[in-house]
Amino acid sequence: MNVYKFISDNIKSKIQEIDEIKDVLTTDVANNIAVEVPKIRDFGDYSTNVAMMLVKLLKKSPRDIAEMILPKLAELDFVENVSVAGPGFINLKLKDAFLLNPEKYGAHKNDNVTPLMVDIDYGSYNIGKALHIGHLRTTVVGDTFNRIARFLGHKTKSYNHMGDWGLPMGLIIAWILENGMPKTADDINAMYPASAARSKQDKDWLERAQKCTVDLQSGNPEYLKIYNQFAPLSLAQISDILVRLNILPFDENKGERLAADYVPCVQKILDEKNLIVHDDGADIIPVKTDEDTAPMPPVMWRSSIGAQTYAAADLAAIYYRTTTDNPTDIVYFTDNRQNLHFTQIFRAAKLAGMDSANLQHIGFGTITGADGKPFKTRDGSVPSLDDMVDMVAESVRKRAAESGKELPNETIEMIALAALKFNDLMHDVKSDYMFDPDAVTQFEGRTGPYILYTAVRLNSVVKKAETLGVGAMENNSALDAEERNLLLRLMDFGRVLENAFARRATDLLANYTYDLAQDINTFYHHCPILRDDVPDTVKQGRLHIVNMARETLLNAIDLMGLRVPDAM
Repeated sequence: MNVYKFISDNIKSKIQEIDEIKDVLTTDVANNIAVEVPKIRDFGDYSTNVAMMLVKLLKKSPRDIAEMILPKLAELDFVENVSVAGPGFINLKLKDAFLLNPEKYGAHKNDNVTPLMVDIDYGSYNIGKALHIGHLRTTVVGDTFNRIARFLGHKTKSYNHMGDWGLPMGLIIAWILENGMPKTADDINAMYPASAARSKQDKDWLERAQKCTVDLQSGNPEYLKIYNQFAPLSLAQISDILVRLNILPFDENKGERLAADYVPCVQKILDEKNLIVHDDGADIIPVKTDEDTAPMPPVMWRSSIGAQTYAAADLAAIYYRTTTDNPTDIVYFTDNRQNLHFTQIFRAAKLAGMDSANLQHIGFGTITGADGKPFKTRDGSVPSLDDMVDMVAESVRKRAAESGKELPNETIEMIALAALKFNDLMHDVKSDYMFDPDAVTQFEGRTGPYILYTAVRLNSVVKKAETLGVGAMENNSALDAEERNLLLRLMDFGRVLENAFARRATDLLANYTYDLAQDINTFYHHCPILRDDVPDTVKQGRLHIVNMARETLLNAIDLMGLRVPDAM
């Protein structure tokens, strides 16, 4: 429920009922009327700058215009009072009854959402490699964005565009041909880096791996048999860590191998439009324009040895998605270092007429250590995602022991998951951030454990109320300041989600959840709920607020893919 939009639309509608304003109001001015949620609510719950926007059109002072508007806004049945502040800001205070039940006033759930069809590309895992710290952000942010989109009523299709058909496969196959078939995923994880390292020192080995790649892509039966034996081991390992991280199953695990089926379709389009240029044995697609001031290399469509390229797989994937899903948007969550790659791919797609969907790349920053360099373990290695969870879980276990608690392993795992994922989500996805296992597991401050602790507290209140036989009910008495602040925060949930979706910014949800948890705890400390000396009507009213807060907090937690333990 986007209560903000309901309030904003009603304010703007009332303003446009005033004849003197209606006669001169332009579309441009109307579109730029701001209805804001003040950070400090001393003067009101909402404010608008409309009086300043109308000065030139009405040739009056802002305060005179504001005074003319006030009576009209006072007609809104959810408004307690309106006032003017400063040079002409109009402030509105909402009725307590509206805060307690906006739906009674017409603010209905998802009443303003136009469903979109959004394809979301994240994960992009590689067969033959364990998922590592570099996969954390694409996985966590992509999954949360997917959950937000679905919660808002949009249709989504999540794609894991796997690296399963390029040179890494050739390197693994060449190694297997020489050393034998792996028995476990750990065996495969060791094969690829060993073979890749050898290819940098041994030109003949690199050429052998390249030939294995081309032969695999050409349907060599022996190589396909080898591929079909080691790939399932790697996929099972990937599935296990995604389950541990509580990531929604992908709708499509379509990687480079399956994209290869659609390369001929794209080839035909490129040929018909004469977009391919032959260059030193390779096929390229020039995408540089006269407006470019920075280097803009061409797209490598086919390599000089005849192998399918990453670019060809990405263009084939766009072709598949636009013709199969008919999406309004295709959103990619990958490393910032792929910004140039996606700029090239999107330009090539536009040249080929395959840009019916809005193509958007959201590049994420690096997770660093205290030294500002990419985070590594103490021995200098790149941690796997399992290592990351284990590292945080150990910090949680240590912190619990220091406080005299012995938590079950399942609870430790839930807290570790919240610590790791919330810490990632609260940062702007495009920015780097420093990772410290001990800092993210603190039970106070802007952390996942603090969020879970708040949810556990609310669950405890509800359970106690059930034991005592206390029911929740709206209270008609005036709300305390802490009650109002919490209810106003709850009303903002829908607006935050829609902004997070529109801006592809999951940090808006994470930081809103922290602010909500703070307001909940302030309310809890200042407004006793089930204490014996609290009148029954007050208990019931505050329990009603607890239920509202609990529902929103649990929704926010679920959207971030976190789990709430029974106790902490």
